[in-house]
Amino acid sequence: MVLFSSLTPVFIAIICVLIGVIMKKTNGEKEKRDTESRHPSRPWVDEDLKDGTDHPLEEEEGEEEWQGLEENVAHVPFAGERYSEAEMIERSRAFYELLNQRRSVRFLSDEPVPREVIDNVIRTAGTSPSGAHTEPWTFVVVQDPDLKHKIREIVEEEEEINYKKRMGDRWVNDLKRLRTNWIKEYLDTAPYLILIFKQVYGRLPNGKKKTHYYNEISVSIACGILLAALQNAGLYTVTSTPLNCGPQLRVLLRRPANEKLLLLLPVGYPKKDATVPALTRKPLEDIMVLM
Repeated sequence: MVLFSSLTPVFIAIICVLIGVIMKKTNGEKEKRDTESRHPSRPWVDEDLKDGTDHPLEEEEGEEEWQGLEENVAHVPFAGERYSEAEMIERSRAFYELLNQRRSVRFLSDEPVPREVIDNVIRTAGTSPSGAHTEPWTFVVVQDPDLKHKIREIVEEEEEINYKKRMGDRWVNDLKRLRTNWIKEYLDTAPYLILIFKQVYGRLPNGKKKTHYYNEISVSIACGILLAALQNAGLYTVTSTPLNCGPQLRVLLRRPANEKLLLLLPVGYPKKDATVPALTRKPLEDIMVLM
């Protein structure tokens, strides 16, 4: 009896602790449910591809009114182009050979490029598929020499910090074999710079916001089509993703807050003394799995 009396406070303490743990867990689950109800799942947001400058949609959803897309879209008959098997094989082979000549060229000439060609390759990029056909892209074409130089100053300033501090030894060492650094002369010499922005949300004519589903993946597909169109036109570029430059370039180019820089492409002809790394591409058996 004496032993039981001496252990009673211990039992009471243990029971209190257990009750506290159970209540904390219950409250935590309730808070989680409340949070999920306030911020509904948005599976179209490219979480794995966020670049650190995405617009905080969750904070704004309560501030402005959102509106869905129109419900009814007319459907029309469609008949696609059909080729014979022999022509299909020949066309696919020729297109592969054309794109297999594509190289990333960092030594670009200042030789003028017809403006109509630039218009056409961007029209071609604009044929890309997109989530719910929201077309969440903006292609900013820069030809003004002073503006190109300002872009170069912003990029080189940030890139020097990237190479020396942000990127780390492994990344910098992997780039050494390509002989690339933070000096970007091509931003001055290329006759055109194309800066591709993703629109993280859109605006309807009535001013309300509309959701841009899978905006980064959609714009990335458009960029791939743009690269193919440039190669088809006999123009060259190097894909540039200027780390930490997006906000400054967005302000410089007077783009709205819903647009985030995804890619920067200098476009032109190679210099006569241009060089590229002697690289090879993976063979088909290394990139395709047939099941």
